[in-house]
Amino acid sequence: MRNNRLATARVAAVAAFGIAFATFIGSGTAQSAPADCVVQWDPFNATATCHDIDAPPGREYVLIVDCWGLHGIPNAFPLYAIGPYSQSSSSFVPTSQTTGGCGTNWGAPSLNVGVITNAHVEIYRQ
Repeated sequence: MRNNRLATARVAAVAAFGIAFATFIGSGTAQSAPADCVVQWDPFNATATCHDIDAPPGREYVLIVDCWGLHGIPNAFPLYAIGPYSQSSSSFVPTSQTTGGCGTNWGAPSLNVGVITNAHVEIYRQ
């Protein structure tokens, strides 16, 4: 029984340290792959704003948020892990903005809890 408590305490300590470290170093503004988009993020929220007025018709972007924390293991429900994972927003048009975070995915609540370590915009549809 004592070994179980010790293992649980160690996992909790590593998780707390990782979240604190990511929070301390993880905030800022960055230019992303599409040159006409600006991404701003802090440990809990990310926002992408694009002003690509010369984009071809039908182009869409997506905000990718890199996180660190507690997350579901893909294709292994109900198992969870502590560590890095990524979340994406729904797609948005080149003259728009979107938001993202580590606890939501496509606008629906999820059981993931973490802090943002990075964020960027990618072309979703050309």
